[in-house]
Parts: sequence; structure tokens; C-alpha cells
Amino acid sequence: MGLNVYRQLAEMWKSPEKSSLKQVIRDRAIRWRRGPTIVRVETPTRLNRARSLGYRAKPGYVVVRVRVGRGGFQRLRPKGGRRPKKMGVLKIKGAKSLKQIAEERVAKKYPNLKVLNSYWLWKDGKYKWFEVILVDPHHPAVKSDPKINWICR
Repeated sequence: MGLNVYRQLAEMWKSPEKSSLKQVIRDRAIRWRRGPTIVRVETPTRLNRARSLGYRAKPGYVVVRVRVGRGGFQRLRPKGGRRPKKMGVLKIKGAKSLKQIAEERVAKKYPNLKVLNSYWLWKDGKYKWFEVILVDPHHPAVKSDPKINWICR
């Protein structure tokens, strides 16, 4: 008996560098890099992951792809005064994850929608891409659905 489609997708996304997804997503990432930072997409790229996080293909649900810059933070070097031994310039870590930053940016762009969840898509040397699932709490289809209407409160 063969695996179902969602399980096959999950297996492919476990290690996309080793599966047949590698070249497809790499070509897409080249286009994503040249495009805008936040883009609304018609259907999720990782359908199995989106559905496991609550996405449904019905009105009131929106999927947005967002690009976030990778790398650590670097503070400015002290200009005057004594030179501190280590200066506190390198190896500074962020308090938030890149996923959380991506969700916040999308929530700021779409203030009438609420963030349901998000998942990782791809990374290269400079960027990380996430897809964020948004829900319209004022849509009648969302209000009438008992699985998701908790978000309307």
C-alpha cells in the first residue's frame, strides 16, 4: 500500500536538499529574492504543513509569504573614550526568532486579519522565507465554523 499524498509531501520536506524539491525550490527562491518582501499567495507551498497548522481552503483564510534577513546583529563599535576589552560588537543574539519577526511584519501589513500560524519555507545565505496563515475574524464562513470561530472573540 502506498503512502498518501500528505505523508509523501512531509517526507519530501523533511530534507528538501536530498529530495526532488531541491531544484524546484531553489529556482523559486531566485524569483522570490527579486520580488517584494511580503507577498500574498493563492495556495500554500507546503500544503501538508499548512493544513496541520489549521489552514483550510475556504474563504476567510489567507496565506502570505514573507522574507526575513538572516544573520546575527552587529552593534556599532564605540568611537570615543576607553576601549572596552571585548567591545560588545559581535556575537549579539536577537531576543525574537526570525519566525516571530516574520509573523509580526505580516500582522502589521494586514491589520484586519489575525495570524493563525506560520511555517518555514526555505533559506539561502541572505534570507529566510516563511509562509504565514492569516484568518479574517469578520468573515461569515469563519464565524460559522466551530473549529475556528474562537479567533473571532
